[in-house]
Amino acid sequence: MEPTGLDEVLGPRDVVVAEGADAATYLHSQLSQRVADMAVGEQRWTFVLQPTGKIDALARVSKTADDRFELDTDAGFGDVLLARLQRFMIRVDATLELQAAEGAVDVDEAARIDLGWPRMGAEVVPGETIPAGTGLTKLAVDFTKGCYPGQELVERMDSRAAEAPKSLRRLVVPDGTSAGDPVVDGDDEVGTVTSVAGTTALGWVKRSSEVGDVVQF
Repeated sequence: MEPTGLDEVLGPRDVVVAEGADAATYLHSQLSQRVADMAVGEQRWTFVLQPTGKIDALARVSKTADDRFELDTDAGFGDVLLARLQRFMIRVDATLELQAAEGAVDVDEAARIDLGWPRMGAEVVPGETIPAGTGLTKLAVDFTKGCYPGQELVERMDSRAAEAPKSLRRLVVPDGTSAGDPVVDGDDEVGTVTSVAGTTALGWVKRSSEVGDVVQF
């Protein structure tokens, strides 16, 4: 179940529309989330991963008709999502179309940081970030659905109860802190601030440190 108040902090979204007889089957084979049993009107969060297990996109998939789905992601990253979905689309009876967000992207950063929700390009960097540590695996991964690109890393870390090298955390920071500044634990640099609103922030912190509150949905 997605966190209360999430829609208020997401802002305008890019949307990739998948439509056609094979849309459900193809998406089910590509996403970390189960798609095959979705009902019309249902929404689920998902990762779209590289074969290495690193995240290309964090998206929400909505079934809008029997053969039509919408995948929304943070504004400015719809092209990344579209390119990834097109990558393995061979002899598939479905089409993909990008609908870019309209208007100014106005996101309440303070509310988003307070909620702990990661943003593409800040907390989630395409091609670099792994699902473990984002706090979203329980929400965005179905561990019973079968194969999809990137599954091996996700399943291996889960089955071994392995902690990610770094986890996303809510932080209290000095006034004037900026994204990119180091997170310090005593005399040690243990991570990096990714988003800031006043004296609250999100950042990636090494598992060896107890600084901040671990984000978990």
